[in-house]
Amino acid sequence: MNQALETQHLSPEAISVLVSHLPDYIKTALRLKAVELDCPIEAAIEMAIASFLDEEALSFEDCLLAQRLKP
Repeated sequence: MNQALETQHLSPEAISVLVSHLPDYIKTALRLKAVELDCPIEAAIEMAIASFLDEEALSFEDCLLAQRLKP
């Protein structure tokens, strides 16, 4: 579990594998969102997952921070 805490962002390789398995319309939507936000697709996917887990999170690091702050 310690290793998971150290890796707080998805690698471009992991994103490439993930995206290769997504339906085309999802790939297109993610690419469009990345362009809209002017960020890499890795960041757009991370934001999507993080905000699903925690409405106020913009990244995995934000999700971890929220967990650490809970009593």
